[in-house]
Amino acid sequence: MKKISVMLLGLALVVSLSACGKQPTEEMGATRASIDAAVAEGAEKYTPEDLKMINDQMDAANAEIKVQDDKLFKNYDKAKEMLAKAKADADALKGKVGTVKEEMKNSANTLLGEATTAVADAKTALDSAPRGKGTAADIEAMKADVAGLEEALKEIQPLIDAGEYASAVEKATAIKTRAVAVSDEIKAVQEKMQGLK
Repeated sequence: MKKISVMLLGLALVVSLSACGKQPTEEMGATRASIDAAVAEGAEKYTPEDLKMINDQMDAANAEIKVQDDKLFKNYDKAKEMLAKAKADADALKGKVGTVKEEMKNSANTLLGEATTAVADAKTALDSAPRGKGTAADIEAMKADVAGLEEALKEIQPLIDAGEYASAVEKATAIKTRAVAVSDEIKAVQEKMQGLK
């Protein structure tokens, strides 16, 4: 009787250990699907650091699974926890991508408006720039700059429409900076001319 009890206890132990020994394939698939959904939302473009962190979590979980695969008595509980965290982070990232994308779009549109205003201001300043000996060449160069900025402005809206918000922000910022510089140059010349009177 004692021998049967020991065998049953041993069998129960093997069964309980083998229950933990099944590879978490469902959890792996669900986590991968969540990561893929975040990528489809644009995580690579808008939140690359967060996506890298989640992929690193997935890699660590896969490494833990490999470690357990090589053991006689496998226990995938740690790997399951790691996969659950990676899945939760990927699900949260999907929402974050939408928020970041909207913020970048708003920023790009705002900067487009500011750049457009700055170019218009520079053009107006050029029209009232003092003309005289020594300024004609400078004014012509500034007119060419402003004309180039007006052309460059036309490239920003298509970038925004294509979801290339970072490029649109960069280009709009450069245009705005140059247009403000032209206006400042004209203002400096006007102040210099008034000082000579």
